[in-house]
Amino acid sequence: MNPAPPPAPAPPPIEIAAGQNLRQLAGGMTLATQRRIFHAALLASDAAALALAFLVAYAVRFHSGLPLFQTDVIGNPDMYTRVVYYLIPLWLALFWGFGLYRDKNLLGGTREYALVFNAVSVGMLLVVMATFLKPDFVIARAWLLLSWLLSFLFVAGARFVMRRVVYHLRTRGYYLSPAIVVGANDEARALAEQLSEWRTSGLSIIGFVAVSSDVPRRVTDGLSTLGSLDRIEDIVGRYKVEEMVVATSALSRPQLVDLFRRFATREDVELRLSGGLFEMMTTGLEVKELGYVSLINVLPARLSGADVALKMLLDYSIALTVAVLAAPLMLVLAVLVKLDSPGPVLHRRRVLGMRGRTFDALKFRTMYVDGERILAQHPELMQELQRDVKLRDDPRVTRLGGVMRRSSLDELPQLFNVLMGQMSIVGPRMITPEEQKRYGRWDMNLLTVKPGITGLWQISGRSDVSYEQRVQLDMNYIRNWTIWLDLHILVRTIPAVLHGRGAY
Repeated sequence: MNPAPPPAPAPPPIEIAAGQNLRQLAGGMTLATQRRIFHAALLASDAAALALAFLVAYAVRFHSGLPLFQTDVIGNPDMYTRVVYYLIPLWLALFWGFGLYRDKNLLGGTREYALVFNAVSVGMLLVVMATFLKPDFVIARAWLLLSWLLSFLFVAGARFVMRRVVYHLRTRGYYLSPAIVVGANDEARALAEQLSEWRTSGLSIIGFVAVSSDVPRRVTDGLSTLGSLDRIEDIVGRYKVEEMVVATSALSRPQLVDLFRRFATREDVELRLSGGLFEMMTTGLEVKELGYVSLINVLPARLSGADVALKMLLDYSIALTVAVLAAPLMLVLAVLVKLDSPGPVLHRRRVLGMRGRTFDALKFRTMYVDGERILAQHPELMQELQRDVKLRDDPRVTRLGGVMRRSSLDELPQLFNVLMGQMSIVGPRMITPEEQKRYGRWDMNLLTVKPGITGLWQISGRSDVSYEQRVQLDMNYIRNWTIWLDLHILVRTIPAVLHGRGAY
């Protein structure tokens, strides 16, 4: 009888964030301590927001003098103070009951705010019921209504601020959950790349779990395999893993079922399954039931619902305002373009819009009309153009065109593309149908949002950025879009344009 083979050696500790482990990144505090601090701060914030809401409601109802309220009614401050003393702990208990101090309901999406609304509504309903059950308990209806509305607004606002603080701390290594990616194929690498770049997700990817032991140890720059699937229990315990992201395309159905059976009911590990569509990762996904079967729909657009409304409001308000204010300047530029060189005032570039629809992007003409003939005299420049889709010293550019390009004035007519719904103020760089193939598997993601007049490429060096870097910036923008990212880019666009770096 052959002796049993020796146990496989334990995987060596993997380096995280250039040699620092999670505790070092977080200043020596354990994740449990960080969470306790956050929950305590959240509790104090909620209590302060509720107290302020009740106080403001009292001031508005009894001291504002608004004609909406009866002025002959005087609120008893002692009675209302006693009521508030009872209401604040009652509502905090309701918040706890509604799961507003559970990590899975915090720091992501609108569910947290919906739960706040439900909790304060139930709390106010309990107060109304108390007035019916106890006839001698008389309280101003206007104060109740104002307290309900202000409680939601103040608590939601305070939690919004707390969320921004935690997002900032996550970029410094705090409040990050150790996570592994199960799988080591293309989808797994794309998942790790996206989650590593999106630090506000709260996940710190520490490595991969390979389906078999044949996978090379190094999978991506900075991340390696921690072991194979048959040792996943040991890996989870050794690295104190709290989040398990499964690249479903890397596993067989029996392996997925086994993984689900072992980890789906565990409270210490959150099991997350990808849709198996890594090439569509920047689009939205939704789950719908058809005939009691859960199916994943791939949304044709990256943004939906309130996000679309917010972005449209930003686009149209800025485009309309700037177009009106810049109308005299655009008229002067049109005359100068006509006088500078023969040809049309506007250049129409056929580009791809959302969902692959083509449209003409408008710009003031900055090149001679016989530019192709001029470029043909410079074979080395033609090679550079084919490689970079941009020329630093372009002989086709007119004298006025060079000035307009450096100041981005040539792009002012694109405001009308925004008003026609073809472009956005902030978005990825527009591309022609011929350029689409250069985006590889990301081309379908690029077409899930409108191209922008400005974007991450504009504030990151413009034409000094290589084409590969531009693709990465575009994908980063699409993955991590928020209205705050748009505002951040807009603020940084102004100095980028004034400095003129990379503009040619």
